[in-house]
Amino acid sequence: MSTIINMDTIHDFNSGLGVETLHPLISVVNFEEVKPATTVLRRFGFYYIVFKGDSCDVLKYGRNQYDYQEGTLVFIAPGQVAGNENGTEFIQLNGWGLCFHPDLLRGTTLGQKMKDYTFFAYESNESLHMSERERQIILDCFLEIREELTQKIDKHTKSILISNLEVLLNHCLRFYDRQFITRGEANKDILSRFEQLLDNYFDSEKPQINGLPSVQYFADQLHLSANYFGDLIKKETGKSAQEYIQLKTIDKAKDKLYNPEKSVNEVAYELGFKYPHHFSRMFKKVVGSSPTDYRMMT
Repeated sequence: MSTIINMDTIHDFNSGLGVETLHPLISVVNFEEVKPATTVLRRFGFYYIVFKGDSCDVLKYGRNQYDYQEGTLVFIAPGQVAGNENGTEFIQLNGWGLCFHPDLLRGTTLGQKMKDYTFFAYESNESLHMSERERQIILDCFLEIREELTQKIDKHTKSILISNLEVLLNHCLRFYDRQFITRGEANKDILSRFEQLLDNYFDSEKPQINGLPSVQYFADQLHLSANYFGDLIKKETGKSAQEYIQLKTIDKAKDKLYNPEKSVNEVAYELGFKYPHHFSRMFKKVVGSSPTDYRMMT
């Protein structure tokens, strides 16, 4: 079993690269300016953004091997593991790294907004691929933060760093929105496969065995992270993945209610509901009438 090195602090990160720690909670590193390092597996105790340059390395991240392309960003959240299981050789890294500890965000509006930056939970093969113009914007953000770190820490330091971080993350949101649009055809293929998986799920005995289908189940079937899958479905349909599954469930329920030989309770169990009253509650919320009343009307 591969050894995983815990990197709990920004100082741990800087020490591993031979870099001076200018601030205990945030660091920006130009990898070309540091000593060669190994790509062993590391568990990070902080947020880490890797801005890849024009050379290629292979990174094991999540469940995938990922070959970097020029101008990509990979986002790693606290508690995630990244690196290479066989990373025993020293290599000269290329690009930039920005890491910041959750403690930096405590008591700030950015800290409350971090849940909106869902790309920190994406898999590495769902990384952000940027145009030349977008790359320059991101690099400028890195440089702004780096410049602030060279200043003497005073009462303004935290607010300036937080502001620059928020600008950076908001640019990433914008660029991901663009990426979802430019990959529209591929996204439509995923949506089509999602529809087929939904139909296959309800046409099988899985609902009775496993219960109602989850977002995570379909994300796994499509080899995507749940966050990326959910964001993709939202961009394509205007509905969350959970809402989409719920509407499909109600659609299947309507078909089953046409059979007068099945009770409402039987329909509920066939769809995967553990308790029939949960089915009735969802049905009325979506349709506006109870399953019994809907059956009488149709």
